[in-house]
Amino acid sequence: MRLMTALRIQPGEVVALVGGGGKTTSMFRLASEIRAAGWPVVTTTTTQIFAAQIALGPKHLVAGRNSLEDIAAALEETGHVLVTGSVERGSGKAPGVPVAWIPNLQSLPGRPTILIEADGSRMRPFKAPAAHEPVIPPEAALVVPVVGADVFEAALEAERVHRPEVVAALAGVPLGAAVTPEVVAAVLAHPQGGLKSVPPAARVIPFINKVETRAQQTMAAETARLLLEHDRILAVAQGAAQRESPAALTWGRVAAVVLAAGQSTRMGTPKQLLPWRELDILGTVVRTLQTSPVETVVVVTGRDRAAVEASVASAQLPGRPAVTCVYNRSFA
Repeated sequence: MRLMTALRIQPGEVVALVGGGGKTTSMFRLASEIRAAGWPVVTTTTTQIFAAQIALGPKHLVAGRNSLEDIAAALEETGHVLVTGSVERGSGKAPGVPVAWIPNLQSLPGRPTILIEADGSRMRPFKAPAAHEPVIPPEAALVVPVVGADVFEAALEAERVHRPEVVAALAGVPLGAAVTPEVVAAVLAHPQGGLKSVPPAARVIPFINKVETRAQQTMAAETARLLLEHDRILAVAQGAAQRESPAALTWGRVAAVVLAAGQSTRMGTPKQLLPWRELDILGTVVRTLQTSPVETVVVVTGRDRAAVEASVASAQLPGRPAVTCVYNRSFA
């Protein structure tokens, strides 16, 4: 699966990547996919980017020194432009563009998709943000907290984790503890962790990167399950950005729609209300769904609306997700 598909990216959106474990690789992989789809794309950062990373962009321009017209012309030529501040002599690093520049980039012809590396991780697979980061523009429609699966089972120490003391505080575990799915999920879903500075209307889809082994697959799946217990998390992508097919799975919430509006003209009586086990057919289906991981159940009613709704009411289990009935006036 393409990474842009797993993250549900739409043309012209502003996407901010935060965290550790391959943000830059993921950003440039997304850029190549978006360009291949025929959309213009601008990559940038609101923090800083290194010379080796700058070399990954097919065309590099400097905000301020190069005009918006220059960027538009380069986009027309290559379809993908990396925009940063001026490269510093000696270090080779380039600062990010000011947040105020993002609307300018959005105004470019064709309204390019804008991918932003919004914090740094010092090449660690897992991190917690500092007080000054991440720098996410208010225009961001999607925020992608990234974590590398190679941190699972590692010790919560500076060698593998950027700012381990902050991670420990957010997750409520001691320094040196094993990095488990519970620790990763707690930090990625924390308002001062992966959700820090996320615009209120932005979607949040974490990406668990560098998933290679069966053990990492298992721990990534458990992390996704824990993350989806938080309403602010829309979905979770899992994969390896450097692979030919970078996204292996997308974990999300599932709704079930039960069609119970039929007229049963050949049967002569509502089939969905025929006895089955301890209940009727519809009641058995509803109860089965309520005991599954399905988050929402919707029953569509029609001709026998009152009887169907009564069946649903009698079948519902307390303490489980409620079942909603929707009447289809055009059931015939």
